[in-house]
Amino acid sequence: MKGPTLPTLLLVSSLVSCGPVLPSPDPPGPEGAAVEASELVPPGLGTLVQDQITLRIQKDQLLIKVTPLDEQVIRLTAPDTYGRLQSLARAHGERAARGMVSPSLFLVSLFSYQPDVTYEPEDLLLVNRGIRYRPRGIAPITPSWGTQRLGQQETRMAVYAFDGGMELETDLIVEYQELRNEIWRDRIIPLLKAEEAKVRARAGG
Repeated sequence: MKGPTLPTLLLVSSLVSCGPVLPSPDPPGPEGAAVEASELVPPGLGTLVQDQITLRIQKDQLLIKVTPLDEQVIRLTAPDTYGRLQSLARAHGERAARGMVSPSLFLVSLFSYQPDVTYEPEDLLLVNRGIRYRPRGIAPITPSWGTQRLGQQETRMAVYAFDGGMELETDLIVEYQELRNEIWRDRIIPLLKAEEAKVRARAGG
């Protein structure tokens, strides 16, 4: 009986020497955050409205509202609020982040009480764990954001991207020029914790 040919022997030898061929691990991606996502409460069971998770600063006739778009916060809002804030983050977050990895996104709204009110978008800063963050990117939502001037009772909005790593369960301070809002730790965090407990109870623990 004729034995195996030389090419066949070489192929078998090569496979044996290399050992079993195992599938390569999946590349890291959004699925890699599954562990963190599993710790979040399910969406659709919260009751908070946007104003309850928003920090405000008023400078003369200019009102500034800053709302986190972090999932751990917005999942505690009512279903319609959650859907709207999540849609804004998805639609404008990538443009604001400009290639950043895991940025911290915030919705910033400006409102004027009289005509011809000016604002400086880059003067809005955040402080978290004693670290002051400047915006790394701004994605306008409403037109004419770049004019930096508001008409009477006009509202403009943009998504701001800051460096990631903010811990919103500790503190958050909003600064605009010489003004600061520091109520996050004492007023909003207790509200978020209470709502989280209620949501987990509604979800069956």
